[in-house]
Amino acid sequence: MTVGLESIPLTLPGLIPVGAPENSQTDERRDLAQTGLRVHPIALGTSVFGWTAQTADCELILDRYAELGGNFLDTADSYSAGRSEHIIGSWVSRRGVRDQTVIATKIGRHPDNPGLGSVSIVRAVEASLERLQTDYIDVLYFHDDDPTVPLEDALGTAEWLIESGKVRHLAVSAYRPERLVQARILAASGYPRIAAVGTHYSLLHRSSYEGTLELVSRGQNLAVIPYLTLENGFLSGKYRSRAQLDTTARGTRVSSLVNRQGLRALQVLDRVAEEQGVTPTTIALAWVLSRPGITAPVVSANDPEQVDALMAAPAVSLTRTQSAELEKVWHS
Repeated sequence: MTVGLESIPLTLPGLIPVGAPENSQTDERRDLAQTGLRVHPIALGTSVFGWTAQTADCELILDRYAELGGNFLDTADSYSAGRSEHIIGSWVSRRGVRDQTVIATKIGRHPDNPGLGSVSIVRAVEASLERLQTDYIDVLYFHDDDPTVPLEDALGTAEWLIESGKVRHLAVSAYRPERLVQARILAASGYPRIAAVGTHYSLLHRSSYEGTLELVSRGQNLAVIPYLTLENGFLSGKYRSRAQLDTTARGTRVSSLVNRQGLRALQVLDRVAEEQGVTPTTIALAWVLSRPGITAPVVSANDPEQVDALMAAPAVSLTRTQSAELEKVWHS
């Protein structure tokens, strides 16, 4: 039997909101779809924790993020072999801010618990809970689709974790639109509903989201959580020539962007940033935030000073001329 999208329920019972701390930026917070969670429009990515950012710096980064009103932390069990989760768990525990912090983590890539088989999912979640020093995960992502596991099996395991209180809400990363439609149909039969989708989206990479995924996400009222919004630091202006690629650990990841279009993007970002009195990083994020359907981009920082540039983005209002100039980058 074919189930129409209009017949699929838009809410799930038992949603538990997390209260936001009182600060000057709580009015910036956005609904994470229909989960009841309110999150800052900048999610702090922690893939660099334990890699290019060491523990002492990570704690300062987290402190600054929270000081500026941030409450949405994004991690994964595979980031630095779990070290990222360890750092977050220790910081949240010491600061006593678990109830004010929305923690999203991803499973499926850790070598000890690969894929989305039932045993792997349960073991991965238990390991993440231990590293994060918490009893529950606010948002659990399937880091990638696993074609070897039927979707209903993975969702069924997630359902058990939600019912047990170990997971609050489910999300997916890098899933094809047709898989999201399949998941929504299964949700109509009682499986847990996917609340958010992660996708690669930036000024220089728009095809993964714009088009079918955007239509499906908006039609299902999914929270859209873009990643690689700064293209591994390229859109910050850190790399302006191939000679600079060898200066950092991420340099080799952006080599394909050092071309005519990439350098044109940096020129436009520089100009708009100067007009707005902010950094190119801030403008690159402001552009993503201005796009339809976007909830909160995930972006990382290697030091506390970089956090300020990230957190300035929601306050930027691009002019029509500036938006048009940024739009031309994709077509250049």
